[in-house]
Amino acid sequence: MTALVLSLTAAGLVLAIVALILPAGSTEEIVVSAVMLACLVADGIVLLAGDGVTGWREGWWNVLLLLSGGLAVAGGGPLTTSVLSLVDRGNTRAQSTQQAGEVLRGGALIGALERGAIYASMAAGWPEGLAIVLAIKGLARYPELRAPDQPATVTPQAVAERFIIGTFTSVLWSVTCSGLLLSR
Repeated sequence: MTALVLSLTAAGLVLAIVALILPAGSTEEIVVSAVMLACLVADGIVLLAGDGVTGWREGWWNVLLLLSGGLAVAGGGPLTTSVLSLVDRGNTRAQSTQQAGEVLRGGALIGALERGAIYASMAAGWPEGLAIVLAIKGLARYPELRAPDQPATVTPQAVAERFIIGTFTSVLWSVTCSGLLLSR
């Protein structure tokens, strides 16, 4: 079971790196992100069917710590852009969350830092860190969410929608990745 969990997690991390290379929002990125998500779901099923990571040697648990941490940080970006691309299908240009990305610059880097901080706080057994990370992000982004001087091609609703969908996807991904460790 240990080998299967570590293999699935490593495969997910490789897929995350491949998805980072692909054009954001492309069909290929969406497919690779879906397979990456499937690896994480399969990990969860294997851990639930067994005894979780109970009884694992500490060395293997540390490998899982590193692999799932890398997956949390690297995989959340492509997954979030894939979700936003799926949300945008059929929207007009003014409603597009992709256009809202012009207002919320730096989202990819902020998201990676956010996922890393959330993963670390959850893995350390300190879930309160999640509230702190989200409070900092919300306070830091508030001026951009309420700025009256947004481009005419972007609606305030699209900016808020991008912020909420991106944050929820990113947070849920990093919490799920840390859940692998917490299955003791």
